[in-house]
Amino acid sequence: MYRRTPEGLSVLLVHPGGPFWARKDRGAWSIPKGELEEGEDPLSAARREFMEETGCTAEGAVLPLQPVRQRSGKTVHAWALEGTCDPVIGGSRFTLEWPPRSGKQQQFAEVDRVEWFPVEVALQKVLPAQQSLILELVELLRRGN
Repeated sequence: MYRRTPEGLSVLLVHPGGPFWARKDRGAWSIPKGELEEGEDPLSAARREFMEETGCTAEGAVLPLQPVRQRSGKTVHAWALEGTCDPVIGGSRFTLEWPPRSGKQQQFAEVDRVEWFPVEVALQKVLPAQQSLILELVELLRRGN
């Protein structure tokens, strides 16, 4: 999701929860995203995941963006949507053995922060592979899409 303000363009990013990401900031944030359910349309999945991770709906016309491949090997399909969102951290959680090799299972939020960032800041915060999504959005909007 993106929004235009008097200060300029901002994008909404999420910070992954859990102990691995707890102290990471620069290059750790992401667009809201997730896994496709069996037989699910990718855009429908994107809208569902957006709601789960931000508490906001993602209805309306979208701008398709070029898929990106992350360092993990996963391909991310993304769409841009202009809107407003007063984010609330979603309820999705995952279970992890923590501390490692302790035998103790703990639950962590999939997302622990959701924030709007000006484009310049977002480019520093987002995972490197996703920077091109933000740059493509800026270019599409510059061209009037």
